[in-house]
Amino acid sequence: MDKVIVVTGAASGIGKSIARSLTSEKAIVCIIDRNAPALADFAKELEETEAAVFPLQAELTNHNECALAIEKILKKYGQIYGLVNNAGLNDGVSLEYGNLKSFNDSLDKNVVHYNTMAELCFASLKKAKGAIVNICSKTGETGQGGTSGYAAANGARMQLIKKWAQSYPSEGVRANAVVVAECWTPQYEWWIGQQSNPKEKLAEISNKIPLGNRMTTTEEIANTVLFLLSPNSKNISGQWIHVDGGYVHLDRAVVK
Repeated sequence: MDKVIVVTGAASGIGKSIARSLTSEKAIVCIIDRNAPALADFAKELEETEAAVFPLQAELTNHNECALAIEKILKKYGQIYGLVNNAGLNDGVSLEYGNLKSFNDSLDKNVVHYNTMAELCFASLKKAKGAIVNICSKTGETGQGGTSGYAAANGARMQLIKKWAQSYPSEGVRANAVVVAECWTPQYEWWIGQQSNPKEKLAEISNKIPLGNRMTTTEEIANTVLFLLSPNSKNISGQWIHVDGGYVHLDRAVVK
């Protein structure tokens, strides 16, 4: 591939798998995360495989830190071909227990920086006729109890894809979303561990996933992102690609 790709929230979970998969395809991967120790450890791991990686520590809710990170990337490489907006956290900010500040903070953590990064990268993406991929949660479509902030943010992540795809087709910039439902990440593993009977809870959720009754892997998300960044998807834009074993759109009442 030999193209410069920016991945946010790349020090763990889905972002880490995306970055690792991109390096296997010879991309130059700029990994951005606020967790400096985890970022450094992952960068070292990739460098030991002779991967081209550029780690940048940044708090994505801080516009100046985002701008500085992109400035450093452009100074080092002169171009950006792809942006993968991935960072976020289901923070449980709800209508009942939230407030104006916590709701706004949830939007800052989960969607505002998606738009910030796209704005900062746009001139380079336009020049390269590149691609944006937003990692989104199914909560943006289906909602979820007790997490109105995160659900609202994900609805916005998905609609931004429609906006960007509709606004810039003549510029050659493609924009798509990968929609995640039940994916086995460190965060999800932690949440399962908080349940009164973790094994039983995991089995209950897995049994509702039509294709194989199993959780999606982070590698499966990464494979789809690679496709959407590659020339193989050059005529795909404005789409929400669900990588979820049919969880959102298949009728789980009849699938055995």
